[in-house]
Amino acid sequence: MENRVAVISVIVEEGGDTNALNALLHEYGQYIVGRMGIPYRNRKINIISVVIDAPQDDIATLSGKIGSLPNISVKTTYSAIKDEKEG
Repeated sequence: MENRVAVISVIVEEGGDTNALNALLHEYGQYIVGRMGIPYRNRKINIISVVIDAPQDDIATLSGKIGSLPNISVKTTYSAIKDEKEG
C-alpha cells in the first residue's frame, strides 16, 4: 500500500466539537507524526496542523470526517513523495 505524507490544516470556530475532533485524531494516532495547535484568541478560533504519514485513502477519510464536524473547516496538502510499504 502506498503511503503519503500530508498536512491536515484545521480551523475550529466557536462552537466546534473539539471532543469529536480529538477522538478522530486519536483514532488515526498511529499515523500522526506531529500536531501543533494555536489558539487565536482575537478571532476566537483555534488553528491545528497535523502531519500524517498514512495511506492516501486513510488521509482522505480522516479529512472528510473532520470536515463533517460542525464549525470546523479542513484542508489537506499532500507531499509529492510517495512510499511503497510492503505488507
